[in-house]
Amino acid sequence: MIEIRCPTPADTESLGGRLAAEIRSGDIVVLSGGLGVGKTLFTRGLATGLGVEEEVTSPSFIIAREYRSGFMPLVHVDVYRLGSFNEFDDLDVFEAAREGVLVIEWGEAVESAVGSNHLRIEFDVAEDESRTLRLVPSGDWSRRPLESLL
Repeated sequence: MIEIRCPTPADTESLGGRLAAEIRSGDIVVLSGGLGVGKTLFTRGLATGLGVEEEVTSPSFIIAREYRSGFMPLVHVDVYRLGSFNEFDDLDVFEAAREGVLVIEWGEAVESAVGSNHLRIEFDVAEDESRTLRLVPSGDWSRRPLESLL
């Protein structure tokens, strides 16, 4: 596990951009944390790092957004409003992100369905609005140089 403190929202977004250098086709990133902790902000930074040209916004009401203008596809999913694993499975997001990266907000709810090869990022916000992100790699992610993100 790697813990990174992000004093400002810009730092959170920048960390997402730096993570883009470690992304490979087929990757899954599970984002965990409450409302307003910076999950979409982080994803926006990741998208920028991947060369996505569209504005990245929260997929909370439409559940999934696909961005294909970057170096690889980015599928951004918010499972907060889903009621079951079947609803998640019906989204067919694994196929949509096969050649790119799948980012799942509120991902702890479906983490058991994504398999053992993913990066979980846990978000905490302090009273001063700084964020602490804990990167918890599993599978192939355990062999990547995530320390370089510090």
